[in-house]
Amino acid sequence: MVNFLDNRGNRILGLVVMVLGLAMNPAYAMITPSKKPVSNRCVPLGDWVVPGSGKVSQQQVIARAAEAEVVLLGETHVNADHHRWQLQTLTALHAQRPNMVIGFEMFPRRVQGALDRWVAGELTEQEFLRASDWNHVWNTDPNLYLPLFHFARMNRIPMLALNIETKLRRQVAEKGFYGVSLEEREGLTRPAEPSQAYLDYLMPIYKQHDRKNKPAGEISQHDPDFRRFIDGQLLWDRAMAQVLQQAVNDSVASGKPLVVGVMGSGHVLHGFGVPHQLHDLGIKNVSALLPWDNDKSCKQLVAGVADAVFGVLPHVPELFRPQFQRLGIRYEMGRGGAVVLQVEKNSVAEAANLMDSDVIVEMAGVSIKATDDVINVVKRQAPGTWLPIKIKRDNQDMEIIAKFPPIKT
Repeated sequence: MVNFLDNRGNRILGLVVMVLGLAMNPAYAMITPSKKPVSNRCVPLGDWVVPGSGKVSQQQVIARAAEAEVVLLGETHVNADHHRWQLQTLTALHAQRPNMVIGFEMFPRRVQGALDRWVAGELTEQEFLRASDWNHVWNTDPNLYLPLFHFARMNRIPMLALNIETKLRRQVAEKGFYGVSLEEREGLTRPAEPSQAYLDYLMPIYKQHDRKNKPAGEISQHDPDFRRFIDGQLLWDRAMAQVLQQAVNDSVASGKPLVVGVMGSGHVLHGFGVPHQLHDLGIKNVSALLPWDNDKSCKQLVAGVADAVFGVLPHVPELFRPQFQRLGIRYEMGRGGAVVLQVEKNSVAEAANLMDSDVIVEMAGVSIKATDDVINVVKRQAPGTWLPIKIKRDNQDMEIIAKFPPIKT
């Protein structure tokens, strides 16, 4: 972890202030707030905090992070403020290190060509989203991410696809790393063993998605199913770490860029996930920066959770209305329908009690026979309406109701 409270590198270009929008209007210099809003939160809105130490200036955070080989920017995928913070942070880092590469968890490696063509200016937004298979591989409102993608293209910053296919993660979770053939591993090496703290962190997450329906008290860290779940998670971390490491190592001839990874905060917290795998791959100088919802419990703000955190607003769905309704699942076709690979937290799917490994066979009377069938049915769903879904779970036919929230005014 980087110590942001030392006296080195306390520098920032005046350009950053302008780019961050603090002086976009000439009249701004005449309009200044009397003082910053007061907050009793441990990470006040708009402030940087070093966990375990205290407040620190943005100049110090950016200057120190810019000295790293890799900077990791966490997020909650559906929180618009997290993505605004990422854009602000990328802009500040770019002012310090214009030679930059940005990797995104959202894309599997097979769509790297689409990212290259986007940065080269060869694709429109819609062409890029189609070419990158966005609706299938991420299926989150693209407006949350498009400002980041435009920033990369505007500044000709290479974009990297960090992820692997969801199917591979699922195979490893079910069969273990060596249970998947070498040809199917997408060139991944065996992940570094997790720390005990990471196992403790992942156990509650596993219990929420346990497919064997065992009582929580009967699940231990020696359970074979839990170990396979860990293998899948480690593979995810390793995959992203390997692409980031390759970007660092491939840059010797052209001058080392600052390599930035944009990913879910769960891969960054406490250095458990991607940072741990990067260290195993020889990348030691890693900076972890996270957005911190300013209503989050201060008990979680402990030393080591990240190098620095920035106070943002918590996710409020009605403040950001997506283009279309979202069920909140990742899936693949198979077993006679759409096999649920992952159910997002706090989603419509979770509220409907849809579970990992469920097979969706019918939605609103429409048989699910192709990947687009799920997307098209959900997109047609109006706010405030109910969607009947027929599923197979453990060889039993069931029907559940997905209730889409109304638009609040």
